[in-house]
Amino acid sequence: MTFSIEIQGRVQGVGFRPFIYQLATSLDISGYVLNNEYGVVTVVNCSQKMLITFMEELKTKAPQTSSVDSIVSSVVKAQNFKNFHIKKSKTGAFSSKIPPDFGMCKECKVELEDSSNRRYHYPFITCAQCGPRYTLINKLPYDRANTSMQKFNMCKACEIEYTDPKDRRYHAQTISCFECGPELSFFDNKFSVISNTMEESLSLAVQAIKKGKIVAIKGVGGYHLVGDATKDDVAKEFRIRKKRIAKPFAIMVKDSENAKLFSIISEEEEQLLNSVKRPIVILKKKENNIVSDLIAPDNSQIGIFVAYTPLYQLIINQLEIPLIVTSANVSGEPLCKTLKEIKKVEFLWDFCLNHNRNISNSCDDSVVFVENEKEFILRSARGYSPCYIDDKQSSEKNIIALGANQKSSVAMCGNNYIMMSEYLGDLHSIESVLHYKTHLKNLIKMNGLKTDSIVCDKHPFYESTRLAYQLKSENENLKVVQVQHHYAHILATMGVNSINTKVLGISFDGTGYGDDGKLWGAEFLICDRKKFKRVGHFKYFKLLGGEKAIKEPRRVALSFLFEIYGKNVLTMSHPTINTFSKNELTTLYTVWKKDINAPLSSSCGRIFDAVASLLDIVHVISYEGQSGMLLESLYDDSNSEHYFYTFENGIVDFSTIIVQIMNEVDSNIAVTKFFNTLVEIIYTLHQRYKIPLVLGGGVFQNRVLLRLIMKKIPDVIVPKNFVSNDWSVAYGQVIYALNNENNLE
Repeated sequence: MTFSIEIQGRVQGVGFRPFIYQLATSLDISGYVLNNEYGVVTVVNCSQKMLITFMEELKTKAPQTSSVDSIVSSVVKAQNFKNFHIKKSKTGAFSSKIPPDFGMCKECKVELEDSSNRRYHYPFITCAQCGPRYTLINKLPYDRANTSMQKFNMCKACEIEYTDPKDRRYHAQTISCFECGPELSFFDNKFSVISNTMEESLSLAVQAIKKGKIVAIKGVGGYHLVGDATKDDVAKEFRIRKKRIAKPFAIMVKDSENAKLFSIISEEEEQLLNSVKRPIVILKKKENNIVSDLIAPDNSQIGIFVAYTPLYQLIINQLEIPLIVTSANVSGEPLCKTLKEIKKVEFLWDFCLNHNRNISNSCDDSVVFVENEKEFILRSARGYSPCYIDDKQSSEKNIIALGANQKSSVAMCGNNYIMMSEYLGDLHSIESVLHYKTHLKNLIKMNGLKTDSIVCDKHPFYESTRLAYQLKSENENLKVVQVQHHYAHILATMGVNSINTKVLGISFDGTGYGDDGKLWGAEFLICDRKKFKRVGHFKYFKLLGGEKAIKEPRRVALSFLFEIYGKNVLTMSHPTINTFSKNELTTLYTVWKKDINAPLSSSCGRIFDAVASLLDIVHVISYEGQSGMLLESLYDDSNSEHYFYTFENGIVDFSTIIVQIMNEVDSNIAVTKFFNTLVEIIYTLHQRYKIPLVLGGGVFQNRVLLRLIMKKIPDVIVPKNFVSNDWSVAYGQVIYALNNENNLE
């Protein structure tokens, strides 16, 4: 009999066709396999019994980097095949999945370090199971002609491997070697070329790092700034050049065993470090190690990732030290991906190790952590994105969601799934908005997607919202719907957990535009996939100076002090108050009293800021989430006490809690009871409504808070294996649109 088998999922660019070829030939099955617009199709001649065996092994022995969503077989017109072969791919629209980039596999690492291998010390060694994918794709299907490898003509030896179905580099689109692949070059920040040869360029980069220099290195998804992580003066120079006062840097290490010298690692964390995704993993820092204290100052955690490309492996093998590796960009602007862009920021680096393979799609490094044996994603990028979430409702829907302004992303419907882009940055500059629009355009083009409906946030001044209505002005038939920010957060967690019932959604974040025009951020919502009802929130407080209060926790704390003590604050002595001059205090009291540039907010994120300032921990922050991260380090697991609080008419008045915090002598006790109080508030609401509890929003990336809630409420529904911050908003927006098609304008 002749059967056609359609396989959908992440099955292109991961060595799936060679896998099927080898499996079919081992079972003495004849036929063919090819890539098409839906994934992979194989047509085979075999018995019904052999078909069952074949399909079972397709599922259980698939390549590690693949992800099979469905395998469907059907009987087709009988055909005769002499053997099994691989056919040329067919092109099509948004059905096959764009593969993310993968870290170097074990087999390639062995070859890289084998002096008898022809790719010994070759910086671009890859195979069908590893290497860049998304960052070099120009269009689908994933074939060499559609990637930035197209300009590199294979040498005879590579061509033999590429065309041999039994070779592990069969149809490995990134295949190359010293003779036919990309070249390295090395130049200084005056753009004087020092070397154009592979070995010398690599050696010069290593020497420069040894001497304490900062080297820009072109990676797979963009340029990094790289330097010695053991030297205080180097770490200090990184902070000066990047204007990064306190935000922790990540370090790259040789392998997971090396990572154990600098951090305490669980089994789950080690698996993530060594996974094909190779993310930055946030780990508990070991004291008194050789890593500079300036890498993650005043922090009990450190971000570590294992060298994931052969180029980085070669560099770190020679240096035998951990490296600072951070994005080569001006803060708030996109990652540099071209020679022209890296030259514009020559003040950030001393030397540059460059290569001549184009980066089609820039992509940052992913960041994750493990809590309660569950993986949580802080930033979804290299290795994780684009990501695909099954959703049967999405079939044949032409919906694009534009997300939020911070931690921006876009989402779009496909063939029974929703695709989420990688993290695209914050939309706070012209460059970042252009970067966002370019990626949106590329993803639409790459997937051959038509657009009928656009979904966006309700905030009138978000760049993503403006873009939605700009697109509508260009196409009057385009439907647009706006979704409330915090509701979208809850829908995202519901979607990724396949929750379809009514839930109690608790959405804690920094800010989001509320239905009453105020800045929400601590919301208790009874909702399903069609609508929500706000049943509670933190009592509104004033943000003195508007957006300036987001950078200055002391302004939020002062607002609470004015609320509690009124004009008496002007004559009080307190660490928060003492950071202001007398004139500043008088002016800010007037601002508070007369509501001049003092928008009302219920934000839990700003509550963290207020507590951090009142306890004299930080008064002006240099990066988002700094207050919460510093408070995490002070929590005491042995203390289960919490503060008294009220919940009247759906409102929690945090002023009563602030008074108790101010009366505390020990900051550690105050921080501990503050965290415990948040958990008690959530527990109280959960007990009141007795329906599934769903969490969403960036505040739930706080490890202490997340851990305590999961312990107190074991059945709580959390965004595991997903991002809870504003990156998730686009996904929640699509979920809403799919369930409320009649509400689209």
